[in-house]
Amino acid sequence: MFSNFLIGLREGLEASLVVCILIAYLVKTGNRHKLLPIWIGVAIAVVVSLAFGAGLEFGSQEMTFKAQEALGGSLSILSVGLVTWMVFWMRRTARHLKSELHGKLDAALAMGTGALVATALLAVGREGLETSLFVWRAVHAADDGWHPMIGAVLGIAAAVVLGWLFYRGALKINLAKFFTWTGGMLVVVAAGVLAYGVHDLQEAEFLGGLRNRAFDISATIPPDSWYGTLLKGTFNFQPDPTVLQITVWALYLIPTLALFLAPVGFGRSEGPAAGATDQKARKATDEKPEAGSAGDGARHSDGAEHDGERVRDGARRAGSRPGGDAV
Repeated sequence: MFSNFLIGLREGLEASLVVCILIAYLVKTGNRHKLLPIWIGVAIAVVVSLAFGAGLEFGSQEMTFKAQEALGGSLSILSVGLVTWMVFWMRRTARHLKSELHGKLDAALAMGTGALVATALLAVGREGLETSLFVWRAVHAADDGWHPMIGAVLGIAAAVVLGWLFYRGALKINLAKFFTWTGGMLVVVAAGVLAYGVHDLQEAEFLGGLRNRAFDISATIPPDSWYGTLLKGTFNFQPDPTVLQITVWALYLIPTLALFLAPVGFGRSEGPAAGATDQKARKATDEKPEAGSAGDGARHSDGAEHDGERVRDGARRAGSRPGGDAV
C-alpha cells in the first residue's frame, strides 16, 4: 500500500504542479477567461488515464494464464522503463519546467482554444498514463486485494491537496529534495516491479530458470504474515526469488540508484590536459593587454621621432632661404 501511495503522491504532485503553473501564468497575464480550456484538457487526461487502467485490468482477464503472465511481465518492464526515464527527466529539467511550460502556453494562446486544451491534455496525460500503468503492475505484484489501489488513490488525493496549497502560497517545500528522495524510493520500488515482471515471464516460459531458486526464507518470513505482506506491498519482496530475479534486480537497482543520487555534473572532472589548456588560455589573455600597451608605446615613440624629424627639416629649410634672416 505504501509503494502505491508513493507512486500516486509523486506522479500526482508532478501533474498538480504542472496545472498550478499553467493556471498561475494565465491569471498573471490577464487571461483568466482562458482557464476553462485548461480544465477541459485536465479532465480529458484524467478520463483517458482511468480508461487506460480499466482496459489493462479487464482486457487481461480474458487471456489464458500464460498470455496474462507474458503481458504482465512485458508491461512491468515497460513501466519500469517509463518510471526510470521520468525520475531522471524530472531531476534534469525541474528547474526549467516553469519556463518551458510558459513558452508552450504562449504558443497555445496565440493558436487558440484547441491548443490550450491540447497543452493541458498532453502535460497531465503523460503523468496519468505512467501512473495507470505503474499502479496496475504494482497492484498485481503486491497481490493484496484493493489495498494497493486505495494507497494510490490516497496518494493522488494528497498530491491534489498539496498542489492547491502550493497555488495558494500556504505551503512551501524544497521540491528539489522532495523529488530526489521520492525518486530514489521509486527506483527501489521499480526494482521490485522489474523482478516481479521477470518472474511473470518465467512463468509464461519466455525465460528459463523458474525452478532455480536463489534462496528460500519462507519459513523465516512467511508470505501470509503481516510483515511479509508489508514487505511485499512496499518493496515487492519475495521470500523465494529465482537467481535470474535477483540478478536483474541487482543489475538495475545498484547502478540506477547510484547515478540518480550522484551530484549533478558528476563525472565531468577536468583532466591534466584540460587544466594545462586553461592555464595557457589564461596566460594568453593576460599577455594581450601587455602586448597592446607595448604596441601603443612603440607607436607613440615612432610618432615622436617623425615629429622631431619634421621640425629639424623645417629649421634647415628656414635657414637656407636667401636673406631670410638679414636685418
